[in-house]
Amino acid sequence: MITTRTAKQCGQADFGWLQARYTFSFGHYFDPKLLGYASLRVLNQEVLAPGASFQPRTYPKVDILNLILEGEAEYRDSEGNHVQAKAGDALLISTQPGVSYSEHNLSKDKTLTRMQLWLDACPQRENPALQMLKLNGSQQLIATPDGAQASLQLRQQVWIYHIELQKGEKASFRLHGPSAYLQSIHGSVHAQTEKEEKEALTCGDGAFIRDEAHLTLVAESPLRALLIDLPV
Repeated sequence: MITTRTAKQCGQADFGWLQARYTFSFGHYFDPKLLGYASLRVLNQEVLAPGASFQPRTYPKVDILNLILEGEAEYRDSEGNHVQAKAGDALLISTQPGVSYSEHNLSKDKTLTRMQLWLDACPQRENPALQMLKLNGSQQLIATPDGAQASLQLRQQVWIYHIELQKGEKASFRLHGPSAYLQSIHGSVHAQTEKEEKEALTCGDGAFIRDEAHLTLVAESPLRALLIDLPV
């Protein structure tokens, strides 16, 4: 089954220095029916004004995946770790209790645009504080439980694909379990299951995928998307 969540249905925020779209409950936006999906707790698209910062804060034990779409950011934690990431980078932060984390838009005249995901982390797993890779287009497996195919290693049974397709191209995926989430970053796509169920998504739309073993995507225009395979 495929259930669309359109961009217009998502939570919105405009604080001047920050503009955001929230797929699930976050900050001031609260929907008791949308507290996350399986181990995916947060899926935000956020735009930080030039020079803007998220001041140091602590998190529950989650993996935070940032995909930089435009601009350049610096990330620091209270343990002395820091890294800069720019458009085309994917950065994974393995948060720890008691450690604070900050984010800063390095540009004084350009906005920073990124996608951010939070995934519940298994308490027993310990990974490097920071991991980063380059997005290379096509159908790239960017995060996995075991670091397969040079991906970022998560502390959870989740597989994440970054997808880029040209108009008319198709991509098929075998899913690991009963849940997945599809997010269009830009472009239009038809998602199709083995049962011939089809659902159309446009820029910014998402879709809950339930109880499907396979999923095929057909790009209706140049497409950039995320597929988050969430068996637990």
